[in-house]
Amino acid sequence: MTPQDISAYPAHAGDLFGELHLGGAEPVAENRDPLWPGLAVCGTASLAAAWLAEHYRFPIILLGLLVGLSLSFLGTDPKMHRGLDFASRTFLRIGIVVLGFQVTFAQIGALGPVPFMALVVVMAAAFGAALIGARLVGQDRYAGILAGGATAICGASAALALYGVIGKHRLSQAQFALTLVGVSLASALAMSLYPVLAAELGLNDTQAGFLIGASIHDVAQAIGGGYAFSDAAGSHATIVKLARVALLAPVVALVSLWIGHGDQGGDGQRRALWRRMALPWFIVAFLATVTLNSVVAVPPAWSASLLTLSKGLLLVAVTATAMRSRLELLREEGWRATIPTLAATLASFAAALAFAKWLV
Repeated sequence: MTPQDISAYPAHAGDLFGELHLGGAEPVAENRDPLWPGLAVCGTASLAAAWLAEHYRFPIILLGLLVGLSLSFLGTDPKMHRGLDFASRTFLRIGIVVLGFQVTFAQIGALGPVPFMALVVVMAAAFGAALIGARLVGQDRYAGILAGGATAICGASAALALYGVIGKHRLSQAQFALTLVGVSLASALAMSLYPVLAAELGLNDTQAGFLIGASIHDVAQAIGGGYAFSDAAGSHATIVKLARVALLAPVVALVSLWIGHGDQGGDGQRRALWRRMALPWFIVAFLATVTLNSVVAVPPAWSASLLTLSKGLLLVAVTATAMRSRLELLREEGWRATIPTLAATLASFAAALAFAKWLV
């Protein structure tokens, strides 16, 4: 879908960052709308998703997406726009920053150089497979980057961060929403299947921990899958998974450099390069929180509370994004939108299994 196709929809079609160009509308009047209607509806929907996730043990991010999509008719009300846009933009960024308190450089170092390099190769395999899958079904590289990054790093959190770099003018919000659904479903399925497969393949605790930590997308599900195998595997899976989370900032930086406009010459090209090297502020803040968490001992109770806060903020951001999506656009994307995520998931598992059997 081209930017022209997206702009053909009414102003209430919505986008993740509230950057609609409302030609002919009254942006000044809309900017004066209060935040609370959209925030109240989004917050209520997020609480409903959290309640369902707790009682039915279903992935909370996926439920946030589904509840938000079911309420997308509310996103057509102009009074909701400002609050929903604020939630999808600001809560996302703060949630990613707070996520940095779950990682330290010591945890990454504890992995060891050889497993760390193996982990990088696994992530590269997921990226490459997603790009190939997108190309095979006629999608552009941005769909592959989004699916590959979400699969390789940390699921919905990485997808949200990468979409902030890719932008609505390159990738439709429908593709973004479908990628989130696919990643959440794949991660939930992997959490159930991978521990069983690891046991059937005769992997030991370290091997199983590496396989699960290196290939399951969502942080909580990767850790849960590891502990479903054994306590030792859960501990190792946690280290491997957090090392992937720590690579969020470098990956976003590389993607930002890669997809920027490079067709200018002379001084214009140099300016474009500097613009692409400038990371989004929330990625810089994420690195700062990782650094702070590495040099200052955060009490376990605080760390657990910060993790809950991060997950809550990301849930609200995902729910708001879904509420601002148009179901017509989702139907138009069709089955092709799931292929990059599927390809990345299979490649990630195959590469992680190969290294797990080789490393130990």
